[in-house]
Amino acid sequence: MVSVDELIARGIERGVTALSEYDSKRVLAAYGVPVVEEILAAGEEEAVRAGKKLGYPVAVKACGAGLMHKSDVGGVALNLAGGAAVRDAVRRMQASVTAPVEGYLVQRMITGKREVIVGGTRDALFGPSVMLGLGGILVEALADVSFRLAPLEERDALEMLNELRAQRLFGAFRGEPAVDRAALAQVLIAVGRIMADRPEIAQVDVNPLIFLGARPVAVDALITLAKGTRS
Repeated sequence: MVSVDELIARGIERGVTALSEYDSKRVLAAYGVPVVEEILAAGEEEAVRAGKKLGYPVAVKACGAGLMHKSDVGGVALNLAGGAAVRDAVRRMQASVTAPVEGYLVQRMITGKREVIVGGTRDALFGPSVMLGLGGILVEALADVSFRLAPLEERDALEMLNELRAQRLFGAFRGEPAVDRAALAQVLIAVGRIMADRPEIAQVDVNPLIFLGARPVAVDALITLAKGTRS
């Protein structure tokens, strides 16, 4: 199993601006953040086998360190219901994605009625901090966010939840159980630890973090490396 040190060192050696989605989530998982079940496949046949193993429906994403906006270049396919759909999606991505691709990320399809964004940033004056905000279409419409300096204690993380104007969405909602606030707090604490522990990391973007029932799951993530660390 590749360590966080190795993942970051490899990115620095390659001179990339960010880790791939797959590597970004491996860093998150190493710090205890729950991430969606996924398999990195080399090509269409491996992707089909991965989809069968995970169980349909699945999502397929082109994966590479240079693919920071996969949707813009046709690098994302959702709700694929079988092997033929997975194979077709990979072929379309092979034709449309011009950036270097390290593989095709096959993910168990996760849907939920609530989602948030969790971020880590590094300010030249204040240092590392953690952000929590509403996800989906609400993030830009409401600009409902909370910040804390890193590292965080559980009290800090729980206060961030309570500061959101729409934090009532964390209660029982539209047939969904109340969000596991302690589990969400641990995600915030983990991102704070990453930012405090790893000066080579400039930014962490977990978007979205979807609630599968009460449980938060990171569905997409991006870790950006600090400029001074790139070769």
